[in-house]
Amino acid sequence: MMELKINRLTKQYKDKLAVDNVSLKLTPGIWGLLGANGAGKTTMMRMVAGILKPTSGGVFYDGLSIDDLGESYRDIFGYLPQTFGFYPEFTVKSYLEYMSALKGIGKKDASLTIERLLQMLALSDVKNKKIRRLSGGMQRRVGIAQALLNDPEILILDEPTSGLDPGERVRFRNILAEFAKERIVLISTHIVSDVENIATRNAVMKDGRIIAAGSTDALVDVMKGRVWRTEVSESDLFKCERLVRIANIRSESGGRASLRYLAENPVLPGSAPETPRLEDLYLWLFPEDSGTEEVR
Repeated sequence: MMELKINRLTKQYKDKLAVDNVSLKLTPGIWGLLGANGAGKTTMMRMVAGILKPTSGGVFYDGLSIDDLGESYRDIFGYLPQTFGFYPEFTVKSYLEYMSALKGIGKKDASLTIERLLQMLALSDVKNKKIRRLSGGMQRRVGIAQALLNDPEILILDEPTSGLDPGERVRFRNILAEFAKERIVLISTHIVSDVENIATRNAVMKDGRIIAAGSTDALVDVMKGRVWRTEVSESDLFKCERLVRIANIRSESGGRASLRYLAENPVLPGSAPETPRLEDLYLWLFPEDSGTEEVR
């Protein structure tokens, strides 16, 4: 079984320790890398991609350093950065042809692969349009297509669904679930729903360190007995927000509101335990990044 090992990976800038002694062992399947913006996810991804040199530590594929593997590592690697560059005059198809040539894919194979990816990512109708004229969501889909061109064994995606609408997000998750069989896929995101239903394992990153890692079920279990629901008067919402960490507010009839909240004990009257989700763990670990959701 293939294995991507991140061993004591560290990146120190002059005034900041961006990645602090991170170790992970990735095996085939979808892995989620969760963390707030600024947690160090992108810096770590760039080192795994071989784009950024670590201050110390290393990345190993099947026991060999990716520095020693060099070109052979890039041949089996796909990467979608947070922002990808393209020449403004490129059409979708010409850009993918150009990227195929850079990746050393023969013209015949490239042509077949590009047509398949255009259909898979619903880009066939815009293949002759210039990328700069596409919406942000469509541009993101083009970026996803280029990451898949060489049918990589390892696929690294940094905030892949940024700019995608809900329907596109669902389509993309389905594509990834199918693609990940016998491949290693690592998705960096702060949008928990992107990985909650498709990732078999997750790592949570905060302040440059991995603070939790394991199967989705094991991480969710951490929140057992810490998720509650109750109903309160809407006039009491402000008081409730000062007492507990609210994950969700739903307006009910008669000036009432249903609250889903996180706490070690049932703080509010009438509270009943709720089944925890991965999103609850994220809000528990990143209270400053929670952004209470309100449903009307």
